[in-house]
Amino acid sequence: MADSLGKYGLFIDDLSKIRVLEPEISNQTNKLKEECQNFVSKITEFQKSSDDFIQIVDNLANEVEKEKMRTIGARNLLRSVAKQRDAQRQQIQALIIEKSTELERLRVQYDSLKKIELEQLETIEQLTAN
Repeated sequence: MADSLGKYGLFIDDLSKIRVLEPEISNQTNKLKEECQNFVSKITEFQKSSDDFIQIVDNLANEVEKEKMRTIGARNLLRSVAKQRDAQRQQIQALIIEKSTELERLRVQYDSLKKIELEQLETIEQLTAN
Protein backbone atom coordinates (compact mmCIF):
# COMPACT_ATOMS: atom_id res chain seq x y z
CA MET A 1 0.00 0.00 0.00
CA ALA A 2 2.92 2.35 0.72
CA ASP A 3 4.04 1.90 -2.88
CA SER A 4 0.59 2.72 -4.24
CA LEU A 5 0.53 5.96 -2.18
CA GLY A 6 4.03 6.82 -3.41
CA LYS A 7 2.91 7.14 -7.01
CA TYR A 8 0.38 9.80 -5.86
CA GLY A 9 3.06 11.76 -3.94
CA LEU A 10 2.01 10.58 -0.48
CA PHE A 11 4.34 8.78 1.89
CA ILE A 12 4.14 7.14 5.31
CA ASP A 13 6.87 8.04 7.80
CA ASP A 14 8.31 6.08 10.77
CA LEU A 15 5.49 7.28 13.02
CA SER A 16 2.91 6.01 10.53
CA LYS A 17 1.83 9.47 9.50
CA ILE A 18 1.02 10.39 5.94
CA ARG A 19 3.43 12.90 4.45
CA VAL A 20 3.46 14.81 1.18
CA LEU A 21 7.25 14.81 1.19
CA GLU A 22 9.37 11.71 0.89
CA PRO A 23 10.83 10.77 4.35
CA GLU A 24 14.46 10.78 3.13
CA ILE A 25 14.04 14.23 1.55
CA SER A 26 12.32 15.43 4.74
CA ASN A 27 15.26 14.16 6.82
CA GLN A 28 17.74 15.85 4.49
CA THR A 29 15.71 19.07 4.63
CA ASN A 30 15.72 19.02 8.44
CA LYS A 31 19.44 18.27 8.46
CA LEU A 32 20.06 21.16 6.03
CA LYS A 33 17.92 23.42 8.21
CA GLU A 34 20.04 22.54 11.28
CA GLU A 35 23.26 23.09 9.34
CA CYS A 36 21.96 26.47 8.16
CA GLN A 37 21.09 27.43 11.71
CA ASN A 38 24.60 26.39 12.83
CA PHE A 39 26.09 28.36 9.95
CA VAL A 40 24.03 31.45 10.82
CA SER A 41 25.03 31.20 14.49
CA LYS A 42 28.70 30.85 13.51
CA ILE A 43 28.42 33.81 11.14
CA THR A 44 26.76 35.83 13.91
CA GLU A 45 29.54 34.85 16.31
CA PHE A 46 32.13 35.76 13.68
CA GLN A 47 30.41 39.14 13.12
CA LYS A 48 30.48 39.82 16.87
CA SER A 49 34.15 38.85 17.08
CA SER A 50 34.92 41.04 14.06
CA ASP A 51 33.06 43.98 15.61
CA ASP A 52 34.95 43.50 18.89
CA PHE A 53 38.26 43.32 17.02
CA ILE A 54 37.45 46.44 15.01
CA GLN A 55 36.51 48.27 18.22
CA ILE A 56 39.79 47.23 19.85
CA VAL A 57 41.78 48.33 16.79
CA ASP A 58 39.91 51.66 16.70
CA ASN A 59 40.64 52.24 20.39
CA LEU A 60 44.28 51.38 19.83
CA ALA A 61 44.44 53.72 16.83
CA ASN A 62 42.97 56.52 18.94
CA GLU A 63 45.52 55.91 21.70
CA VAL A 64 48.35 55.89 19.15
CA GLU A 65 47.07 59.16 17.68
CA LYS A 66 46.89 60.76 21.15
CA GLU A 67 50.41 59.59 21.97
CA LYS A 68 51.63 60.85 18.59
CA MET A 69 50.16 64.30 19.28
CA ARG A 70 51.64 64.29 22.78
CA THR A 71 55.05 63.38 21.34
CA ILE A 72 54.85 66.13 18.71
CA GLY A 73 53.93 68.62 21.45
CA ALA A 74 56.84 67.48 23.62
CA ARG A 75 59.24 67.72 20.68
CA ASN A 76 58.03 71.24 19.86
CA LEU A 77 58.37 72.24 23.51
CA LEU A 78 61.90 70.85 23.57
CA ARG A 79 62.82 72.85 20.47
CA SER A 80 61.29 75.95 22.01
CA VAL A 81 63.24 75.46 25.24
CA ALA A 82 66.46 74.96 23.25
CA LYS A 83 65.84 78.18 21.31
CA GLN A 84 65.08 80.05 24.54
CA ARG A 85 68.26 78.70 26.10
CA ASP A 86 70.31 79.85 23.10
CA ALA A 87 68.72 83.31 23.23
CA GLN A 88 69.34 83.53 26.96
CA ARG A 89 72.97 82.45 26.50
CA GLN A 90 73.46 85.14 23.86
CA GLN A 91 71.93 87.75 26.18
CA ILE A 92 74.22 86.68 29.00
CA GLN A 93 77.26 86.78 26.72
CA ALA A 94 76.31 90.28 25.58
CA LEU A 95 75.87 91.33 29.22
CA ILE A 96 79.29 89.86 30.09
CA ILE A 97 80.90 91.79 27.25
CA GLU A 98 79.11 94.98 28.36
CA LYS A 99 80.17 94.48 32.00
CA SER A 100 83.74 93.67 30.97
CA THR A 101 83.89 96.88 28.92
CA GLU A 102 82.50 98.85 31.87
CA LEU A 103 85.01 97.19 34.22
CA GLU A 104 87.88 98.15 31.92
CA ARG A 105 86.57 101.72 31.69
CA LEU A 106 86.28 101.93 35.49
CA ARG A 107 89.77 100.45 35.90
CA VAL A 108 91.23 103.11 33.58
CA GLN A 109 89.28 105.79 35.47
CA TYR A 110 90.53 104.39 38.79
CA ASP A 111 94.12 104.40 37.56
CA SER A 112 93.65 107.96 36.35
CA LEU A 113 92.18 109.04 39.69
CA LYS A 114 94.96 107.24 41.56
CA LYS A 115 97.50 109.15 39.47
CA ILE A 116 95.73 112.46 40.19
CA GLU A 117 95.63 111.60 43.91
CA LEU A 118 99.37 110.93 43.91
CA GLU A 119 100.01 114.23 42.11
CA GLN A 120 97.81 116.08 44.58
CA LEU A 121 99.55 114.42 47.54
CA GLU A 122 102.91 115.41 46.10
CA THR A 123 101.67 118.97 45.64
CA ILE A 124 100.35 119.05 49.22
CA GLU A 125 103.64 117.67 50.49
CA GLN A 126 105.60 120.26 48.57
CA LEU A 127 103.39 123.05 49.86
CA THR A 128 103.66 121.88 53.44
CA ALA A 129 107.39 121.39 53.14
CA ASN A 130 107.91 124.94 51.88
